[in-house]
Amino acid sequence: MAYQDLGDFIAALEKHGELRRIPFEVDPVLEISAFADRSVKNNGPALLFEKPTGSAVPVLINAFASMRRMELALEVDSVETVARRISELLEMRMPEGFFGKLKMLPKLAEMGSFFPRTVSGGPVKEVVRTENFSLHEYPVLKCWPDDAGRFITLPMVFSKNPETGKRNCGCYRMQIFDERTTAMHWQTHKHGAEHYRRVLAGPDPAPMDVAVAIGADPATMYSAILPVPPDLDEMMIAGFLRGHPVEMVKCETVDLEVPANAEIVLEGHVIPGELRTEGPFGDHTGFYSLADDYPVFHVTCVTSRRHPVYATTIVGPPPMEDFYMGKAIERIFLPLMRLQLPEVRDIHMPAEGIFHNLLLIAIRKSYPGHARKVMHAIWGLGQAMFSKCILVVDEDVNVQDVREVAWKALNNIDPERDIEFVHGPVDSLDHASRLPNYGSKMGVDATRKWPAEGFQRPWPGVMRMSDDVRRRVDELWKRAGL
Repeated sequence: MAYQDLGDFIAALEKHGELRRIPFEVDPVLEISAFADRSVKNNGPALLFEKPTGSAVPVLINAFASMRRMELALEVDSVETVARRISELLEMRMPEGFFGKLKMLPKLAEMGSFFPRTVSGGPVKEVVRTENFSLHEYPVLKCWPDDAGRFITLPMVFSKNPETGKRNCGCYRMQIFDERTTAMHWQTHKHGAEHYRRVLAGPDPAPMDVAVAIGADPATMYSAILPVPPDLDEMMIAGFLRGHPVEMVKCETVDLEVPANAEIVLEGHVIPGELRTEGPFGDHTGFYSLADDYPVFHVTCVTSRRHPVYATTIVGPPPMEDFYMGKAIERIFLPLMRLQLPEVRDIHMPAEGIFHNLLLIAIRKSYPGHARKVMHAIWGLGQAMFSKCILVVDEDVNVQDVREVAWKALNNIDPERDIEFVHGPVDSLDHASRLPNYGSKMGVDATRKWPAEGFQRPWPGVMRMSDDVRRRVDELWKRAGL
């Protein structure tokens, strides 16, 4: 049975020895962040701070900060299980014959269980306040010393496409300005930013409804960070991940729905054209992202459970919690990438590459220039367009082993011949790009070169001891007591 809420997930983490309760007072200003950073760097557990300084609301952090916790979050033995489910759906075809169609009914029923379901109420409605509330009641973290203030870092931000009415849920950091306003860090490439631009471009721009849910069952929380296509409902993806529909409840003061099992919901609006300086903020790059102007979110209503838990995360020098969340995305979405690029055998985004700075790809090379075709295709795939460096190797290279990739790639390239540069969109957090959101990217063809690619010299084989000698030495090794 899918987790019903965050409390179920906390109980599962505790049952499997993946949670440590901190019963004494710890300050949300820097101290909780330092705790969490030290824990993830030392393969420590998720942390539940029961007495954060200045607040009665406990803090949960590092809940996704290992592959074991990601497996618990998605209720699988391996995240590859989710990838296999996606592959099965992609390969599903309506069979011929009556009995073949009957066998398909369970699969079709499963697909129907993905869609979110509207309900009349839920735990997040236990407390409803349109007056006498303050964002300062919550243990929002200041993560790093030079941050501009406290930031909500793991929200589910709901908005609607003003033209189609379709829902989007994204995860955008929110700097607390005062008791009832925050920044809304809608980077220019994000779907929330596109909704805002469409509102702004309308003939009579009205305040834009926004709702922010904090804390829910883990699959629903996780869905907010997934790189899904525009207008594909993240709550449907959450239903797929949890095998059970997400129950949604109407907001009190805005025309949006939020997960009924959430811990806290902030309702409000963004006024078109109103901007305020946000940042700096210690980001997942390991550097402080620069201050810039972003829309302002005005909170008009807060709903919550009677005893909510504040779910949060910190980002910074890798590896951090977001690395494990990103690693699961890498494995889960590989089948979707292979649907468009079947020659791709495997991909790897090393922690030090912070997702978009380095992408390692193994391909089944079939024709001259194949590696370059794959590079350019990747730069045209959604958020993969931000990949600053793409390195392509042959399918016999294990891209999960960075040492093997470095050894083979550095031996295989002639730099002038095999490296190319392109210009295009880059991640908003790339502080090295020549302009905000625009810069250069690099592709490296580290595959074996063919005569059809102009390479006329012999290509050497890799040195490897023969199997029969290895077997004989296995026995001699034992006799030597090694």
